[in-house]
Amino acid sequence: MSCCFSCCASLACGLCTSTASCISQKSARIGYCGLFGASLVVSWILREVGAPLLEKFPWIGASDTHTDEWYQVQAVLRVSLGNFLFFGFLALIMIGVKDQNDKRDSWHHGGWTAKIAIWLLLLVLSFFLPDVIILVYGFIAKFGAGLFLLIQVIILLDFTHSWNDAWVEKDEQKWYIALLAVSVGCYIAAFTVSGLLFIWFNPSGYDCSINIFFLVMTMILAFVFAIIALHPKVNGSLLPASVISLYCAYVCYTGLSSEPRDYECNGLNKSRAVSTGTLVLGMLTTVLSVLYSALRAGSSKTFLSPPSSPKFGESKPLIEEVEEGKTKKEEKEARPVSYSYSFFHLIFALASMYSAMLLSGWTSTSERSDLIDVGWTSVWVRIGTEWVTAALYIWTLSAPLLFPDREFA
Repeated sequence: MSCCFSCCASLACGLCTSTASCISQKSARIGYCGLFGASLVVSWILREVGAPLLEKFPWIGASDTHTDEWYQVQAVLRVSLGNFLFFGFLALIMIGVKDQNDKRDSWHHGGWTAKIAIWLLLLVLSFFLPDVIILVYGFIAKFGAGLFLLIQVIILLDFTHSWNDAWVEKDEQKWYIALLAVSVGCYIAAFTVSGLLFIWFNPSGYDCSINIFFLVMTMILAFVFAIIALHPKVNGSLLPASVISLYCAYVCYTGLSSEPRDYECNGLNKSRAVSTGTLVLGMLTTVLSVLYSALRAGSSKTFLSPPSSPKFGESKPLIEEVEEGKTKKEEKEARPVSYSYSFFHLIFALASMYSAMLLSGWTSTSERSDLIDVGWTSVWVRIGTEWVTAALYIWTLSAPLLFPDREFA
């Protein structure tokens, strides 16, 4: 047996070493995404098969009254805590990195063998912590997940405005036609989705007033976006309004689909069972969504770009340039980093909390253990995200009118 364990350990070390050697400076962000994705896979596996294993740990759930669902939530939260500590520690030590001459720049891009070992160690140590620490972390993780959703919304708003500005700056008729076509297409898709949701989540013979309220609000918001964006006093455009409308319709769908399976107004409860393929597809969608959001947010210059980054670069006086030229002959020219390393890791830390909430049903054990992101808590989180998105978009349009003396980027 000991020989078997030593062989497994040597194989694991060899795999980590070979993986670390393949990660170059340019692919460092992909490497962090790989670690994050691996943590989600581990969480999912332990969620499905880890309950009997955790029951053998005497310091986890000393009481005999705990259900299998409780142990599944414990497994997810403990993996999430280890992942959060790893990225949180990196976020702390990377504070203030402004150029590539900083020694910590090499820490961010290199040392992958040590980082993978530390990541694995933190994941293992998280299973030796007492229950009270996991209870506190589960409470804090709800707020961290909410903050991640808020950042996700801000990224979407920034993306839609950047997309619109990029096409408008081309100042050609074909791009204006493309803007109109995409805008109309998004609005048609948004109202089509809303119509389908009325069919799926408002079955005849049942009082589904809460679902009707959610759907009507989604359609009203779509009209409000267009009216405000096209108002003569508002410097808006139809493209961001249409994209946000489609996104709100999608979020409304995710909220309604998260309703409990025994709720009569949930159109998904007619299926006899959720197939394994559907669960795998849902999990992959969740993983890709979280990875994309974390990568885009951490790499975005919209958030906490270092003062010396190209975004903030300005021309300097001639005398200052001459004085700096003397120093550049003696030492290597400092190249500013292209994004905030600290904020990049902070996003992954928050995404660890968000993924734990998805896999644990926002720490609710009232639903079936084979379902992901299902329960009334998930419903209200999704609907709340939709309303916050609408409020932030309306604010971006109305703020210049309410505060004309202030500049808005």
